[in-house]
Amino acid sequence: MNTHAAVEEVWGTVVSVHTIGTPHPEALAAFFAELHEIDRIFSPFRVDSDVSRIADGTLTVDDAHPLVREVAERCTRYESETGGLFSAAWNGRFDPTGLVKGWGIDRAAARHLEPLIDGEAIAGIGIDAGGDVLVFTHDDLDRPWSIGIADPHRPGTVLATVPLRSGAIATSGTAERGAHILDPRTGRPVRGVASATVVADTLEVADVWATASVVAGFDAPLPAAARSVLLVADDGRIRRGLAGVEVSVETA
Repeated sequence: MNTHAAVEEVWGTVVSVHTIGTPHPEALAAFFAELHEIDRIFSPFRVDSDVSRIADGTLTVDDAHPLVREVAERCTRYESETGGLFSAAWNGRFDPTGLVKGWGIDRAAARHLEPLIDGEAIAGIGIDAGGDVLVFTHDDLDRPWSIGIADPHRPGTVLATVPLRSGAIATSGTAERGAHILDPRTGRPVRGVASATVVADTLEVADVWATASVVAGFDAPLPAAARSVLLVADDGRIRRGLAGVEVSVETA
């Protein structure tokens, strides 16, 4: 089967959908439309979004779009599960940015794309959202997706590859944007982990725990919610944990 790609800009990044088999234009359009609707509700960069109106005091979570309450409840749960390493309210305002991309991709894909996989017309679908990846593969397809993990110390090179049939992988770190990740407990930039890559069942879980792992530090306990974790320290040390997915580190 051939692979086809559909690409669209949303959330300030590029989202691409790769279909193994015959693409489904109507489903792709519905998928991207839902992502744009999520952006309309949750973008902190749009003055008319529900999140921005909550921040300026003209709207409450209870009066906002129903999805806002769902996301707020998820954020509260992750703040508890991570011991405060993840928070949507650390600076006194509701900002679920760290959860919305993964949650939104999972939600839109489950509603519009995953049901199309039948092993005949469509054998697999892979979604790349700014480097975070969610894939689905029919049982009859005899090959996994091969997902590269960038080397934070050698831009443009691949540090590791992950073979993945179904699930998600997300990377967080300071390599591309500097020390922009803040510790919700202190409000200060975190240092020590150049990148944290988490493989999990959903992109929501992978995304949240990748960021939480950067905040936790290189030597912290690895998240039990992950299938596999790859940490790269600022000084170049590499730590791999959990054997749910094989991770092969490339040699220089």
